[in-house]
Amino acid sequence: MSLSRTLFCAAVCAASSISYSYADTVWLKNGDRLTGEVTLLDGGKLMIKTEYGGSIPVDWGKVATLETDKELLVKNGDHPGSGEVTKTLGKADEGKVVLHNGAEPQTVELASISQIMRPRPLVQDFLWKGNVDVALDYKRADTDTDDYNVKFMTEARHGLWRHNGNLDYNRESTDTVTTTDNYTLGYALDRFITEQWFWQGRADYKRDKIEDVAKQRTLGTGPGYQFWDNELGAFSLTGLVNQNKYEFSNGEASNFYSVAGKWKYNRFLVGKTFEFFTNGELGRPLDNTADYSLDAEAGLRYKVTDWASLNMRAERDLVKGGSDGELDETRYLIGFGVGW
Repeated sequence: MSLSRTLFCAAVCAASSISYSYADTVWLKNGDRLTGEVTLLDGGKLMIKTEYGGSIPVDWGKVATLETDKELLVKNGDHPGSGEVTKTLGKADEGKVVLHNGAEPQTVELASISQIMRPRPLVQDFLWKGNVDVALDYKRADTDTDDYNVKFMTEARHGLWRHNGNLDYNRESTDTVTTTDNYTLGYALDRFITEQWFWQGRADYKRDKIEDVAKQRTLGTGPGYQFWDNELGAFSLTGLVNQNKYEFSNGEASNFYSVAGKWKYNRFLVGKTFEFFTNGELGRPLDNTADYSLDAEAGLRYKVTDWASLNMRAERDLVKGGSDGELDETRYLIGFGVGW
């Protein structure tokens, strides 16, 4: 558990070290007023980050008007500039807001606005985000079982470069006999060519102390496409050509090439209260040692606070037509997480 405690403390310290400026104001129809930072409108919920209560979801139908001096991306179905960045939002009569998006300010109905989010330009000085999920299962009965999983994922963006790192550790034991003991390390570097297209190079390493395949090393490269990456989530696809090396517990080794497609998707729902995510890779060896392989996960996070969450996810490992036998494993995990 020392690893999870270390990651937990690091994430908390990182989250607590971030400072925000709170200069936005939201007026409600009942006469109340909230001061903070408007970060998102989605699913009928306006998120405002406050110094006194963290991120507070407000029913969009209860908002009278609002103002902010920050640039925001406003999607307004009745406005010809729908989906464009507005310089500021200004206070107006109840049920309306003033969009300062050009020479002539325009007053629009709040009911016509479907989404508000902070714009994310291609070039950023520095952007860092990540998540640590921990799942534990201890059972004491006729058969004692201890299962735990630690999953760490992080992403750092600087200019046209994006760094992606991950760590996945699994350990399971039954009556003090270890049945699963492995970890996976991964790193990928993306170089953006346009706002959507990028080129990726990646390296993965897996160490397993129980299974016959003791070590797996993968080097790959290929193009990718970023469909979107904003306050509501992100979605990207990547195609790779990989060079793989397997080392077996008996000392033998195997080298082969493969092609693979990767996906990475997450979407925040109900004003960032929930997050749906799925990541995975579908590959095929070029030497026909297997028909195809699938390594995928999908899950849901419930945000308890700005940085803490409860999560549940399913993981699927599948190898069809393998010369050394087929693999078909599915795991279901429930745990807690820390995000920043």
